[in-house]
Amino acid sequence: MKMNHVGIMVGDMDKAVEFYTKALGLRVVMGNTKVIEERESAIGRMCIAVFGEGFKGFNIAHLVTTGGIGVELFEMKERQERHDVDFKRLGIFHFCLQTDDFEGVIERVREFGGKTRMDIMRYHPEDDSKPAQMIYLEDPFGNLFELYSHTYEETYATDYE
Repeated sequence: MKMNHVGIMVGDMDKAVEFYTKALGLRVVMGNTKVIEERESAIGRMCIAVFGEGFKGFNIAHLVTTGGIGVELFEMKERQERHDVDFKRLGIFHFCLQTDDFEGVIERVREFGGKTRMDIMRYHPEDDSKPAQMIYLEDPFGNLFELYSHTYEETYATDYE
């Protein structure tokens, strides 16, 4: 099984594309595109099935990480304000990106309207041979994501050297 993409609701498509490309280094595959409610196309029927009758349309953009994972941005025409993350609820609450430019990405996140949610943390501060770092961040719309300095396996494997 491979991860293909993650879908993220945003409040301003232009600002979101700027943030995800300039702060995080993703590449645009398909720019800002309007989707309307209609039944003639496969995408139209799929959107009605997912969002329900009367969803009023949305803007969508497709971006990709250097590792080939897609990031699908949605800007709904009718939407509520950002929700507070309820950590007691089931479901996905963040995604994680990995970079070799850990501190540079954090600086760009702030520069392009994102926030840090915590200080940088090392998973194994007692072991200098395991330098993996992480931090929780937010995009300009409050979507949580983690940033890792090392791979998932390097970060968690007990036998990693």
